[in-house]
Amino acid sequence: MPVYELAALGAAICWALTGLIAAPASAHLGPFAFNFYRQSLVALILGVIVWSAGLWQGVTAAQLAALAVSGVIGIFVGDTTLYLAMNRLGPRRAGALFALNAPMAAVLGWGFLGETLSLAGWAGVILCAAGVTIAVLGRAGRGGSHAYEAVHGNIWIGMGFGLASGLGQALGSLIARPVMAQGFDPVAGTLIRISCAVLVLAAVMASPLKAVRQRGPVTGPVFLRIAGSGIMAMVIGMSLLLFALQGGKVGIVSTLSALSPVVILPALWLVTGDRPSPTSWIGSLIAVAGMALIFLR
Repeated sequence: MPVYELAALGAAICWALTGLIAAPASAHLGPFAFNFYRQSLVALILGVIVWSAGLWQGVTAAQLAALAVSGVIGIFVGDTTLYLAMNRLGPRRAGALFALNAPMAAVLGWGFLGETLSLAGWAGVILCAAGVTIAVLGRAGRGGSHAYEAVHGNIWIGMGFGLASGLGQALGSLIARPVMAQGFDPVAGTLIRISCAVLVLAAVMASPLKAVRQRGPVTGPVFLRIAGSGIMAMVIGMSLLLFALQGGKVGIVSTLSALSPVVILPALWLVTGDRPSPTSWIGSLIAVAGMALIFLR
């Protein structure tokens, strides 16, 4: 398998494991505070890398603006709503909904960019939606009482947050794609996107809204989860995705990077000791088959 496709698959693995690491810390701090601390730490790490390696050279104002908008939509909106969904639905269901960013990107490209969506493409969109619905609403595994499988509050509100996270990711990727196709450095691109998301998060948390306040203190174990999830998802995972977009076909890259709903099942099995239900496997595999139809048509 070519290096760009391997990078996309690596991103999917990173994102699947991130949900398991982040879930307890997100519930403890709240999604806004968790995302703010996480993205701030990642921005600091990437800033050191970019500064020491001199990766800022040749950045144009147009590239900076596009990546800034991509970061606000894809990371601030996409990630924050993902953790809102995770706190309500758990990492498996939230991850499945987030993976709908792939068919969403295809439909947006058809609707706004005039890209052709064939019969196979529409079939893929339908399969993705059906597969994710089965995975989210189907019966949990044998240990469905585990905290990672518990549903808190109205499941439909949680699904709304999950769908918003996928839409944010899809829009952010579409905006970033032309810049990355120019050979823009993936680490510098990730830093720009995250830094803009952090600024917006800081402004939101400074507001008097009770819903965005931090819920609990940052303890040692919580900090380790913040750091681990941030490094795995943003430093490694996002950089792998942007690297893959430099030379890989966007359809194949998007399909491989969207394998998280399948990857998370054996990971969840290892963490909880509970075998996922057949509906979880079937729904995830149907969703991935739909993504393959969309992007490999």
